[in-house]
Amino acid sequence: MYDEILLPTDGSEGVQAAIDHALYVADLADATVHALFVVDERGAAGEWDVVVEREEEHGEAAVDAVATAGNERDVAVERHLRRGTPHEEILDAADAYDVDLVVMGTHGRTGIDRFVNAGSVAERVVRHAPMPVMTARLGEPTGEKTE
Repeated sequence: MYDEILLPTDGSEGVQAAIDHALYVADLADATVHALFVVDERGAAGEWDVVVEREEEHGEAAVDAVATAGNERDVAVERHLRRGTPHEEILDAADAYDVDLVVMGTHGRTGIDRFVNAGSVAERVVRHAPMPVMTARLGEPTGEKTE
């Protein structure tokens, strides 16, 4: 059912729940995970090259972390960096990589907080993606047992 899974990541600690879910599903389905980091080009006008370089380094570390977690679970992970508007690049990547499922984190903002942040990337992807989108609340426990 799932051969290709897209996992957008921002490299934050909170995205671990989404990583865990994506790798779990990929392991069950023998699927490939496409770890994606999008360098947001909508800001930082003055010192653009420095900002982009720093974000690309952050992005490489983020997709490398997914690849490392995939190696630990024997799940194939491909790494991708893109530049642009995050939700648009995620949707374009889903199409380009022919994915069957998108797994991504969401902050779960509501009310004024959601309004101030102009909606969410996850919400826009859910609204426009032609394939299923699984969301995991950022920072939620991953369901692993602790003793």
